[in-house]
Amino acid sequence: MEKRSLGRGLSALIPPREIARAAGETSECRVLSLGVREVNISKYQPRNKFDTERLEELMRSIKAQGVVQPILVRRSEEGYELIAGERRLRAAKQLGMETIPAIIKDADDLSLLELSLIENIQREDLNAMEEASAYQRLIAEFSFTQEMISQALGKDRSTVANLLRLLSLPKKVQEYIADNAITAGHGKAILSLPSEQEQVRVCNVVVKRSLSVRETERLIGKRLKGTRARTMRDDAEMAGLEDELRKAFGTRVRILRGKGRGRIQIEYYSDDDLNRIVGRLRACAAAAA
Repeated sequence: MEKRSLGRGLSALIPPREIARAAGETSECRVLSLGVREVNISKYQPRNKFDTERLEELMRSIKAQGVVQPILVRRSEEGYELIAGERRLRAAKQLGMETIPAIIKDADDLSLLELSLIENIQREDLNAMEEASAYQRLIAEFSFTQEMISQALGKDRSTVANLLRLLSLPKKVQEYIADNAITAGHGKAILSLPSEQEQVRVCNVVVKRSLSVRETERLIGKRLKGTRARTMRDDAEMAGLEDELRKAFGTRVRILRGKGRGRIQIEYYSDDDLNRIVGRLRACAAAAA
């Protein structure tokens, strides 16, 4: 797949010549007045959360000054599909405006997703989960690799990889990140815990106590250390029991543990050996009866 260059600012969204002539004096690219109801939100829009306070500020500005920056759209069967400017479109709709200034651009699905990412990432409007989901769509729907995303967006590959890893967190933890209750740094630390239950449990503690990322890492380190210590104690106990059973039956015995259950393996090396072990088991059962 041909690599595309992202992260070039407004010139990536609208070529410089079009910006210079956006006043409508060229047939190549013009600012048009489109009906607000003609413009539909695209399924490729990466954002799904909007700050109510910032949206209200934008509405006050538009009410006083109008929509200064046109939205970017492409033609669709239903009319027009939004590429960039969703907050402006939402504000215009809530204000009951009939029309909105727009620039029409030819764009395929990949271009639409790329352009939406550019606008939102450069304005820092996407939360970490929205950005991770957008990267995942580039991988799943357009066969991008992490390296291609890294090069296209001008981000370090480890940054891309760490964001994508957040998608493996439990939904509850992802919601906390999306709501800015915790950061992606918290999420990365929580990922080191071995189970989803433990991840949610620790996340709730982090949110309740408003712990920093460093404090979260220390808390998780203590929990992991405690888990390792318990595991070592359990292993030592199992080894002691295996040794006790080995002496009782005169053969190798293994205790295989699972979650709340397991099995005991008693080895024998001949039919006579099997009969000997069975005899001892029967004797134990009779003594316990």
